[in-house]
Amino acid sequence: MKGARPRPRLDADNRAFWTGGAAGELRIMQCRQCRGFLHPPRAVCRHCLSEDVAPAIVAGTGTVDSFTVNHQAWARDMEVPYVIARVALDDAPGVTLTTNIVRCEVDAVAIGDRVRVLFEEQDGIFYPLFEKAG
Repeated sequence: MKGARPRPRLDADNRAFWTGGAAGELRIMQCRQCRGFLHPPRAVCRHCLSEDVAPAIVAGTGTVDSFTVNHQAWARDMEVPYVIARVALDDAPGVTLTTNIVRCEVDAVAIGDRVRVLFEEQDGIFYPLFEKAG
């Protein structure tokens, strides 16, 4: 997908997620008490209600658990078709990211595909996208 992406409003909870790509890191909030992962990012653990949460660097690898191919251009400069997928992260149990699969033909994506993160930067925001691994 080409073109400007919607810009998230950065706050204390989500800043690490949206800016970690500058260092090539996918950062997911993790509770320091129960070790559960939290996405979307939040200040209180949804598992144990602890406020002791912080960003953790994860590998950025995972599996496509579902996807769709979008054929509708929602913005003037948007190239279609493109893949919208849910990626289950390998080392952040319970976390699935809704993202785009890039650098391959849309008909080459399948449920169960192994993928790895890459980042697309726009105005200081690093959007985590995924490409097929291997």
